Amino acid sequence: MKKYLLSFALAFVSLTAFAQADYDKIMSDKIAKIETCKTPEDFQTLANDFQRIGSKESSKWLPAYYAAFSTIQKGRVMMRNGNTQALDGVADEAEKYLATAQNLAGADNAEIRLLKKMSYSLRMMVNPQQRYMTDGARATEEMNTAEKLEPDNPRIALIKAEDVYFTPEQFGGSKTKGLEMFKDALAKFNAYKPKTALDPNWGRAEAEYFISQPVK
Repeated sequence: MKKYLLSFALAFVSLTAFAQADYDKIMSDKIAKIETCKTPEDFQTLANDFQRIGSKESSKWLPAYYAAFSTIQKGRVMMRNGNTQALDGVADEAEKYLATAQNLAGADNAEIRLLKKMSYSLRMMVNPQQRYMTDGARATEEMNTAEKLEPDNPRIALIKAEDVYFTPEQFGGSKTKGLEMFKDALAKFNAYKPKTALDPNWGRAEAEYFISQPVK
């Protein structure tokens, strides 16, 4: 009987190892596609892919995190294209995924808090003047929480640099100061080590891009 139990245990461990390896490969392939997405449709397709992975791997927070990130990136492309009136719906979708990710990972996760900040920022852009004190304040609160949780996180430094770079000077922004902050973010990227190969590691290319641009 002990022999059969041992055989069953070994078989279970082997199946679990294969399943983990398969999950790691699928996730790695999908994460790599983030860099190649260009259009809202590209990001929506990727978000759907991560959502399907998450439905099969219901105990893991990263599929929901990346579904949220892909959705937020979709919204950021829409914002750059001037399609701001649809951003509430995009934020709704992202925040649904973030609720799942936070439920699995816990509230003290700086990466999730940063995406919540980015989602509230999308909402604010629907009507910045009216929403600065509501969604803008929520975005600031989430950013502050993320920074307290993980002050050396380069993605936090990156998004702070974006905020300063793109905010008009009359409202406290500065392209020159933003550029220096992008340099600080890049230094943090150089020192940063993700916890696993699947953990968030996006943003370096964006910091490098802005640093390479002349200040106008």
